[in-house]
Amino acid sequence: MNVHIGPITAEHAGEVLTIQRAAYLEEARRYGAWDLPPLVETLDEITRHLKDGTPALGAFDGPRLIGSVRSRIEHDRMEIARLSVAPDIQGAGVGRRLLEGISTLAPAEVRVVWLFTGAQSDGNLRFYESAGFVRTREHEDAVGIRCVTLEQKVT
Repeated sequence: MNVHIGPITAEHAGEVLTIQRAAYLEEARRYGAWDLPPLVETLDEITRHLKDGTPALGAFDGPRLIGSVRSRIEHDRMEIARLSVAPDIQGAGVGRRLLEGISTLAPAEVRVVWLFTGAQSDGNLRFYESAGFVRTREHEDAVGIRCVTLEQKVT
């Protein structure tokens, strides 16, 4: 596998949707929640997000998109959103490369990069903590799942 990380655009929206849905199925099973936002986000919503100018990256194995990550910026904070890796590639370091890559694209005014994951998603929590993210709070999301917010200061 020869993976390279690069920008994604609205032209990749269909591939992003496919990978995102495949990647989040395990989370849906874990929580018994088939209406997780990454599973019900539409192609039009993804396309609009990819057109809005916020950092978004893909992981490519040749021409195949095998992972993606998007962001949202609000003042001095950047949310890492929808980190997704194709299920047959998970565990090969692609998610780590996407996470590190998107963090480096934070605009100069960003002081905190943050994300959230399910409180019962032990593997995700270990992954984010091993990348330097720190748990800051817990909350219930829109579908009633207990989530953990993790943050990392930008240096």
